[in-house]
Amino acid sequence: MVPSVSGLPPLHALMYFEAVARLLSFTKAADELCVTQSAVSKQVRNLEQSLGFALFERHHRSVRLTAAGDELIAACQPLIRALRECVSRIRHSHGGNVVTVICTQAVAHYWLFPKVVEFNRLRPDLTIHIISTNEITAEACADHDLGVLYGKGGWSGLNCEKLYDEEVYPICSMDFKSPEIERPEQLLGLKLVQLDPQKWHWMNWEDWFSHFDVKYIPAANVLVYNQVTLTLNASARGLGVALGWDFMTKDMIDGGMIRRLGPFSFKTGRSDYLVYAAAKPLSPAAQSFREYLIGAVNAGCKDGFV
Repeated sequence: MVPSVSGLPPLHALMYFEAVARLLSFTKAADELCVTQSAVSKQVRNLEQSLGFALFERHHRSVRLTAAGDELIAACQPLIRALRECVSRIRHSHGGNVVTVICTQAVAHYWLFPKVVEFNRLRPDLTIHIISTNEITAEACADHDLGVLYGKGGWSGLNCEKLYDEEVYPICSMDFKSPEIERPEQLLGLKLVQLDPQKWHWMNWEDWFSHFDVKYIPAANVLVYNQVTLTLNASARGLGVALGWDFMTKDMIDGGMIRRLGPFSFKTGRSDYLVYAAAKPLSPAAQSFREYLIGAVNAGCKDGFV
């Protein structure tokens, strides 16, 4: 990581550092930030390299701030707090007819945006702003009206309502040539489209295959993308087999754009949740959109969907 022209490191790296420094745990910080522990470690390591000094003393079962880390966290925390409060004031000054929703790019593209379009037909008087970022955190969600977080729920300071369980299975284009898949390992012989494990904090082919006790070694010419949206588009255009998340691919399958490949799926036990700050009531506009989203999910469950 190279410092910017201003001499300051990227803000998102400081957010990772602040979480670890406050919790004194890479594991707890990863849970709060909704990413893997390795992703947190990588961001903090890159930050240390860019600054040129260590921020933590790392021990087998504990972590402590260095003197430099103590100095940096003392400067960071008031600035981050002030920035959040400023954004909150600006957001609420825009009136009661605007609802902000923060979520990942894939959730925004495949799940949330179609629902915003339909909601705007029902309530044209309300405006829904979508903030999409893959560096989403529980604290960021608390700074917006609503958020969609992935995990096991129970984030401190947030109300959580489950939207859909995570289920992941292989997908391909309608005309993709493949034998009938009777065993997961048969997929190893096909052209697979992979998520970059260095850029993506969630499941990829290695994770999916390991659930079925199948060892996966990427081919030298494997297609690698850094976004779920790109892997799904590549697969839909016939470039190979990608992993599809049920909440994203269900409508594409029903519409004949893609098809499932084989009967195998991985239900991870994790879910996506609609979240919002527990310390303050939702605005009437946000409450209206929340009720619409929960109603849409419940209607889908009654139709046999998750």
